[in-house]
Amino acid sequence: MADASRTNPQSVDRLGYIGLGLMGAPMTRRLLKADYQVTIWNRSQDKMAPLVEAGASRADTPRDVMANSEIVFMCVTDAAAVEEVIFGREGLSSAAGAGKLVVDFSSIHPDAARDLATRLKDANSTGWIDAPVSGGTKGAEEGTLAIMAGGEAADIERVRPYVLAMARRFTHMGPIGAGQTTKLCNQVIVGCAMAVLAEATRLAVNAGIDANRLPEALAGGFADSIPLQLFVPRMVQGIHTPPLGHIATMLKDLDTVADVAQATSTPVPMASLAGQLFRLAKLARGAEADALEIYKLSASERQAV
Repeated sequence: MADASRTNPQSVDRLGYIGLGLMGAPMTRRLLKADYQVTIWNRSQDKMAPLVEAGASRADTPRDVMANSEIVFMCVTDAAAVEEVIFGREGLSSAAGAGKLVVDFSSIHPDAARDLATRLKDANSTGWIDAPVSGGTKGAEEGTLAIMAGGEAADIERVRPYVLAMARRFTHMGPIGAGQTTKLCNQVIVGCAMAVLAEATRLAVNAGIDANRLPEALAGGFADSIPLQLFVPRMVQGIHTPPLGHIATMLKDLDTVADVAQATSTPVPMASLAGQLFRLAKLARGAEADALEIYKLSASERQAV
């Protein structure tokens, strides 16, 4: 059970959650464990059943989620999926929205976030917070996510108690779009870290030392980090279920980095290289493979799994 003093506001909003994938399902479970009323919807209906058993209310459409919630959280694949949830048949925009908020945990282009927010506001007066997340499935399950947000300060404070039932850190970075831009900075670091750690791990294996001990050996030094401690054992031991994130998702984000970098005249040579490595990984391992399978790009035939 979450700490009520940390998560429960005095006036409790009804919550909705749309998108019950690798991140959305465990995040919704944390809201339910904190005793919040949550109405859910997912394109694949079968994913709703375990959460309904855990206490969530099932909605037939995104419109129904909006009708039965004051705050709607959303975590879907990309901007096209966000567009469909909002403006598709029986989408969020078709329900009354005055005084309500959509908090989008999806990772999309900052320009797309600003456009969608403006169009939804014009359609039914719903407010918007872009709030992409970092921490992977482990962070979603344990409630240790870092969430970076763009939107109005008052809206951020309104949703903060609920978000902190799902995350350890919730930082207001500026107006709408700022959360998405911050997530891109995060993905530059994470994407490059995955590529570099795959390289270091392969060097250790090929040179005949126990790569499983790299996190222990480097702990406390300049090379130490959460990615080192988390990613290297999974790479070495071939642990990819459940995936920390899909190759396609990382590639999407790094491609967005390249687009924003071009628009802002920002050199991103390392992120560009990481993007090309993930493009190769997508061809070699598949779009839905765990992003850490980038390690397998450098495997010899006898090492390949």
